[in-house]
Amino acid sequence: MIEVMTALMMLLGAGFCLLGAIGMVRMPDVFTRLQAATKTGTLGVGCIMVGVALHFGDLGVAVRALLVVVFLFLTAPIAAHVIARAAYFVAVPLWNRTSLDELKEAIERQGRDAPANSKAAALEREA
Repeated sequence: MIEVMTALMMLLGAGFCLLGAIGMVRMPDVFTRLQAATKTGTLGVGCIMVGVALHFGDLGVAVRALLVVVFLFLTAPIAAHVIARAAYFVAVPLWNRTSLDELKEAIERQGRDAPANSKAAALEREA
């Protein structure tokens, strides 16, 4: 029974990784590619690590596999966020059918809401 569960988890994980690879090829821009790769990659490796823990049936291996999953779940979204922000600020173009750019709106709002007594405003008044 454990062999069947191990094989199922490994196949499920490989399937998620395959979907992530297909998403990397088919998605139109950097931002959607990042989303496809991060979500499916995290789920794929998580399922594979559960399969590894089941296969070996050792507490030490299970703890290490769990730590790999926890590390991946903590770091992959943060890394994707940092990469996406960097791509946005280096002006990587959005997909032409992107309908909402919340970061642009937030930056514009922040510029309008800047306090009038800031250093930049004082320098502009002096010049």
